[in-house]
Parts: sequence; C-alpha cells; structure tokens
Amino acid sequence: MIDIKKEVIGFESELIALRRDFHENPELGFKEFRTSKIIYDYLKKLNMEVKNISRTGVVGILSGKRGAGKTILMRASMDALPMQEKTGLSFSSVSAGVMHASGHDGDMAVLLVIAKVLARHRDEFKGNIKFVFQPNEEEAGMLSMIDDGILENPTVDAAFALRHWGAIESGRLGLTAGAVLGTTEEFEITVYGKSGNTSAPNTGKDAIMCAAKIIDALQFLETREYNPMHPMVIMIGQISGGTARTIISDEVKMGGTIRFLFPDEKENKEKVMSAFKRVIRGICETYSMEYKVEFIPSNPSLMNDKNLVYLMKSAAITTFGTEYNIDNFTGLMGEDFAEVSHRVPSVMTFLGVHNKEKGNIYPQGHPQFNIDEEIMKFSAELHIRAAIKYLNE
Repeated sequence: MIDIKKEVIGFESELIALRRDFHENPELGFKEFRTSKIIYDYLKKLNMEVKNISRTGVVGILSGKRGAGKTILMRASMDALPMQEKTGLSFSSVSAGVMHASGHDGDMAVLLVIAKVLARHRDEFKGNIKFVFQPNEEEAGMLSMIDDGILENPTVDAAFALRHWGAIESGRLGLTAGAVLGTTEEFEITVYGKSGNTSAPNTGKDAIMCAAKIIDALQFLETREYNPMHPMVIMIGQISGGTARTIISDEVKMGGTIRFLFPDEKENKEKVMSAFKRVIRGICETYSMEYKVEFIPSNPSLMNDKNLVYLMKSAAITTFGTEYNIDNFTGLMGEDFAEVSHRVPSVMTFLGVHNKEKGNIYPQGHPQFNIDEEIMKFSAELHIRAAIKYLNE
C-alpha cells in the first residue's frame, strides 16, 4: 500500500523547483509555449498518453492497472497575468510586464507531482485520470478545451481542480457545496458624443460627462435594485477618451465586469443584463448620445458537487489530521472551471497560502503576490487521496 504522505514529502524539493521555474518564466494565455513543452515532456516521461490540445493546452491520460472504471479529470491552469512583478524574489519573472500573480505556477507544479506519484502507483487504482493543463484561464480558455473534446474519449465522470488562494490562511481549506464562485460577465461600453472646444461646451456633446453619469448610475443596480443578501459587483476596469485638454471628447470607451452570486443563475442573469442595458440606454438618451454595449463571453457560477465535497473533506481530514481547518468559502471572482462544473460533477478546493510570518500577505492580482510553498505538498497529498478513493469506490 502506498504511503502517500511520505511519497509526496520525498518530492517536495521538486515541487518547489517546478513552481519557481514556472514563476520565473511566465507566459500569457495561448502563448504558454515554453510551459506547455515542459509539461508535455514531463508527462511523457511518466509513460502516459500525452497530447497537445487547444493550441497550448496539454492532456495526459493515465490508466490504472486494476481494470476498467470511471474517469476523472484533474485540472491546473497555465497562464500568467499582464502585469509587472514587484516581489523582489530571487526567482522573479524574467518577462517584463508578465507575472504569475494568480497562483497558477503552484497549481501546475502540484498537478505534475500528483501525476508522478499516481503514475508510479498505477497498480493502486482502476479507471483513468486525465491530467489537464489549461491555457488562457484568465479569458475563459476552458470552453476551447471543451469544444476540442476534453470531456470525451474517455468520457469524464468527475472533475477536480485545485487553487492556491491568497485570501485564506495557510493550512486552511475553502471547501463548500453548491455555488461557490459567482457568474462573471465582461463588457465594453462606447459612448459617442460630438467634438467641440471646451470654451463653448454648448457646441459639442461631452462623452466624458455622459460616461461619468453611466458609471455612477450603474451602482444603483448593486445597492437599490437587487436583494443586498445576494452579492453583486459592477466594476469599470478600463476607461479612455479625449485627445486634448481643450477639446470636448467625442468618444469614450469603458470596459469592466459584472459579477454576481444569485440563486436561479440563468433567470437572474437575464434580469441583470437587461437592467444593465436599461440604465445605459436611459443615461445616453438623457444626454442625447449614441452608444454601443458589447458583452464578452465569460464564466457561469462554479458549482461544487455535494458528493465530491464530502469525498474531498474525508481526504482532507486524513491529510491534515483535523476537520477544523475546513471553511465554507464563496466569492465573486470568476473561474472558467465553472464550465466543466455545469457539465459533469465537479469540485474545486481552495488551499490557503496567506502567511503573515513569511510576508505572503497580498491578494491574487497584486504585483507582490506570492504563495506559501509549504502548502503545496498538502495540496498534492489531498488530491492524490481523493483521486484514488473516488476511482476505487
């Protein structure tokens, strides 16, 4: 019988080395060429069937030797963020303006070591495991993988995903059944005004003024139109307009996100989108402006299957020796593993990496974000236990 804890600890230095290499050499979505090759070669050396999919994605299929059975998918994301790193780490990003600030570097390292341990002990389980390394998670790359057949041949019966999360204390787990991450809709708004000189404002149509009113009015939806017990956030992340200080702007472009976590997701999504467009239309009509609203395909709510949550909690108690480090966790961030969760029973576990003593105090998306590397061995052990238990039972 495999001693999972001992085996994983034996690979801890490799876990850290893999993570630091990925961190030092980050790549943006669908440009993960170096990352993809490293992963492909690593899995190939484990004597499993490996292929590239969805441009830079990688899938390795491992079959157990105990006979036919179910198939599970285990996923980690590969892409980094377009931002300049400011951690000062000895293994900081060597790519200007690109950084692993979401923890994907640690996710990949852990999934590779999970694959290595399970490949060494394929006689311990039946069925199949698909190790999926996904490109472009930040911009909904999972849909490309689904379209390319990631859930088929063999058909996936259950899916696991792990995330190392900066908002949770090291050694604690966020693990909840039901809707755990919110629906995300990205949008772009363009307001069309009329140029003129700022000395004669009545001769033009000020698109900047109109845009400011739209930004202000959209907050009404969050605070007055919907149940405050159902979280919703509308944020503008980009805005541009105007060509000179003395010229009335004739065009303003804005981009942002709508995030919400409501019951009856589909029905409420339609209501939110309709209200969003109504507010923009009303403001633009008031100021006699033309406008355009475009929605960019994003993520539905991520759904954790209650039976898989129970399985993962059981594995967590064995891994950590306690059940008192497991917390309910929900959030408004988007995660395109949600697309899988709406097609097959799925579970995403959030492993805390926030450690004040080590200076790991910054959230995902911050230029000083870093993970507590000590947690990675627990991530690996937890998911190995859950995978074997699911396949054999």
